[in-house]
Amino acid sequence: MRDAICGRCAAVLGAHPGTLGRSAPSADPFYTPPAGFGSTRPGTVLRTRTVTIAFAGVPTPVRATQALYRTTDQHGSPTATVTTILRPSDSAPVRDIVSYQIAYDGLGGVCDPSYTLRGNGVSPLTTAEELSIGSYLAAGHTVVTSDYEGPDLAWTVGRQSGYAALDGIRAAESVLRVSSSTSVGLVGYSGGSVPTQYAAELASTYAPELHLVGAAAGGLPVELAHNLTYVSGTQDWSSAIPAIVVGYERAYHLPVNDFLSARGMQTTSEIQTRCIADFLGQFPGLTDAEMVRAPFQSLKDVPSVAAALNDNIMGAAGTPRVPMLLGIGQSDQTGDGVMITADVRSLAAEYCSRGVRVDYIRYAGLSHGTAYPVFETDASRFLADRFAGRPTRVDCQAAGTTTDLGPIPVPAG
Repeated sequence: MRDAICGRCAAVLGAHPGTLGRSAPSADPFYTPPAGFGSTRPGTVLRTRTVTIAFAGVPTPVRATQALYRTTDQHGSPTATVTTILRPSDSAPVRDIVSYQIAYDGLGGVCDPSYTLRGNGVSPLTTAEELSIGSYLAAGHTVVTSDYEGPDLAWTVGRQSGYAALDGIRAAESVLRVSSSTSVGLVGYSGGSVPTQYAAELASTYAPELHLVGAAAGGLPVELAHNLTYVSGTQDWSSAIPAIVVGYERAYHLPVNDFLSARGMQTTSEIQTRCIADFLGQFPGLTDAEMVRAPFQSLKDVPSVAAALNDNIMGAAGTPRVPMLLGIGQSDQTGDGVMITADVRSLAAEYCSRGVRVDYIRYAGLSHGTAYPVFETDASRFLADRFAGRPTRVDCQAAGTTTDLGPIPVPAG
């Protein structure tokens, strides 16, 4: 799959010597919004710059525009983040836009796509998605990819991610000087499914002027309270537990000193600025119970944590107005090793019950990692059909009926 993508991209992404940006976001004044930015409208471009793009650490002839723009955080307050706008050709008119949400799953600014796309922090995870972006460029699409976790890197926080994706599209259309009638498709896998899914749910109320034509989301964390139980004690994915605590602490100001155990404090402190490629598998066998101290036996026993988890259940933010592709692997009885197949199927069924045109695909026998390239192929075809105005494949029968995606009990404080 990766070789096929490279072959398609060769004409556009040939190696080219150039200067790459090395200043981390924390030391780069470009990322700091000007005074008074909060009074501007969401999607307002605050500043721009031109950068050289590198895929897999190799500089390319692609010159991209980065824009700092105003967006909205989880609680409705103004914030700012950066989007990167890549065009297949400076001379060709913008045909359509692919809003590609990279699964950067980061807790530090060096994980931001606006930084890694300039040839910094190369890892197998970033390389795979950069090659997917390259395939969209090679097919003639303009690609927009935003730092949707925001300046504090609030990993897996839903509405904020969706707002950032939608405002990134608004900012890109402003920079490109195209109208909001330009066709836009959303795509994201794993961590990238969070902004993709929430953007689709929020668009009709938050950005109704955008002409979204479809959204493809794969490997979705539909209800993180369920994933917490699934990954607890596993060899690799248990390391996501402290990372989620860090992300939620930043978004919800969780009083971690009141409930984390010594083990919980140690693991969260070790990953404060790290990316998933660095922390995945670092705490093998870590359990949910080890993260907390008495009287708690699980993070879900902590009222503030339970409330935050309930605030991020997919399907609760709104109803998509566009066709959806939902894909999920299944390598064991529960899911793909980290995401829960039944939860994704239930989300598809819920959307179907609301009249959304849903193509639900279960990748039998595939894990979270091995399902990714298959999903990317399906997503590319799905968006190509949406841009071409071809009929949507609907598979609500495969989704079946909805199972419980309701909130978990919030213990008394």
